[in-house]
Amino acid sequence: MLAKRIQPMVFQARRLYVELMFQVMGRALQAVSEVDATVQKEAQGLPDGFLFEMMVMPEGSNLIVEHTGSGRFLYHGTTAPRPVDLSIQFKHVAHAFLVLSFQEKTSVAFAHDRMLVDGDISYAIRMTRVLNRLESFILPRLVAKRAVKEYPANLHLPEKLISAARIYLKVATHFVETVRA
Repeated sequence: MLAKRIQPMVFQARRLYVELMFQVMGRALQAVSEVDATVQKEAQGLPDGFLFEMMVMPEGSNLIVEHTGSGRFLYHGTTAPRPVDLSIQFKHVAHAFLVLSFQEKTSVAFAHDRMLVDGDISYAIRMTRVLNRLESFILPRLVAKRAVKEYPANLHLPEKLISAARIYLKVATHFVETVRA
């Protein structure tokens, strides 16, 4: 009886967590593209105007990011200005929660058929590398090793701390700008 009452609350909590993480990730993708040359170089392989979406199926939480050129991303929130070029879709909010709470790597979730890729697979791999780089910066090393396929061997503590501070500062600034608007 108690389990029947708790289950909807757990689902709602996971949904809200996923929604919040998509907002943070979208802003963090924009921020990391402004501060990290490796991400910029990776993103330059995407066409200008490329729209990337990550979402929970069928019409759950999502994030939309655009490659504006020169390796930079622009976070659009949840609304795409035109059809997206690449969509990575979680089949259920529970699957998204596993990945976004860093309990399961993206590659493992894909291998377990918890996600779909709609678009060019080479762009999906490129975006996954960008996301892995972002997570390597903003998460503690122990958590990041659980979240990414391979933690960068050349990422040393001073670089990580400085980059993480710059990314978090930009994310906070983007949140404040959104609230003011």
